[in-house]
Amino acid sequence: MKRCSGRRAEVIFLLGVMGTLVGLTLLARHQAGDLIVLDLVAGIAGWLAAPIALWRPVTGTLGLTVLAVLSPAATPPATFGALQVAQRRDGRIAIAVAAAGIAAHAVQGLWRPNGGISFGWWLLLVTLAYGALIAWGARTRARRALLESLRERARRAEAEQGRRVAEARMLERTMIAREMHDVLAHRLSLLATYAGALEYRPDAPPEKLAHAAGVIRAGVHQALDELRDVIIVLREEDSGGAGERPQPLLADVPRLVGEAREAGGEIRLRNGVDGSGEPPAAVGRTAYRVVQEALTNARKHAAGRPVAVRLDGRPGDGLIIDVRNPLPPPDGDGPDGPDGKAGAPLAPGSGTGLVGLTERVRLAGGRLDHGTAGGEFRLEAWLPWPA
Repeated sequence: MKRCSGRRAEVIFLLGVMGTLVGLTLLARHQAGDLIVLDLVAGIAGWLAAPIALWRPVTGTLGLTVLAVLSPAATPPATFGALQVAQRRDGRIAIAVAAAGIAAHAVQGLWRPNGGISFGWWLLLVTLAYGALIAWGARTRARRALLESLRERARRAEAEQGRRVAEARMLERTMIAREMHDVLAHRLSLLATYAGALEYRPDAPPEKLAHAAGVIRAGVHQALDELRDVIIVLREEDSGGAGERPQPLLADVPRLVGEAREAGGEIRLRNGVDGSGEPPAAVGRTAYRVVQEALTNARKHAAGRPVAVRLDGRPGDGLIIDVRNPLPPPDGDGPDGPDGKAGAPLAPGSGTGLVGLTERVRLAGGRLDHGTAGGEFRLEAWLPWPA
């Protein structure tokens, strides 16, 4: 609706301007007393046809140019059409239309010469006028293209900013999902250990059974609380609140090992880290997750086997995490795990823990290697520790 109103106002303004210019031209020709009827008809036809140049610049201008051959009264609409072509069409088309206009005025000058100036000078002025119209139109077209380019660039920048925000939110949620995997896998593997003890050692003393049941109940509550925290953060529009929750560091590894020992695991921790300083929070958190994932995998796939954890490092040299455990024996051989099955895993593994852990270590600027050698499973990670 607004566009139609704007176009209507533009047509009215154009008719007003063209009517004034055509009227002045007719007044001059009337004083000269030369073919006033032809000038009047050509002027009115040009005035009424001028708006056509707004919708069909080339076609409308060529029609007005034909009228300019007959009468100077059609010169204002013809030159206006040439300007429209220069503003809205390619430069070669504008030059061709301008050449047609110059030729039409040349014919007009030969047929109806202007007594006040020689034909040569008059034709030169007409050529300069059309040249100025082409230059003006080219400038307008270039400015319009520049503004459109700037608007397109602004739209792209806005879309890019939106994409980056979406990617940042997705990355944050991915990190939260990894944290959820690490925390819950560790917590649930501990619960599986105690549950196995309750199932296969019903003859244990009542106080130990009560202790195991209490640990299971507390562990379930902790797991539910941690899961609830993660779900709340994932539902927030602004995921920046995830950083408000305290994150584990390298100094929390002994506590982690202590929890595994309380669950019946045989864990040997050798801490050779330089005690004069704490590594950066990101490095310490990644180191904690490495040890946590290694202990979880050991409980799952080598239940009842001893685990050796070694930490070593200092500023400038980096931080080394080395975790090893003997491979579980074939079914039917060797000592039973806490669930009474020889070498049987406590819980099925998804196969994605080490993959995610490797990616986490790489994002921290380190490297991680894992595999079997010499009858044991080895996991070794190196993390940068700036001096």
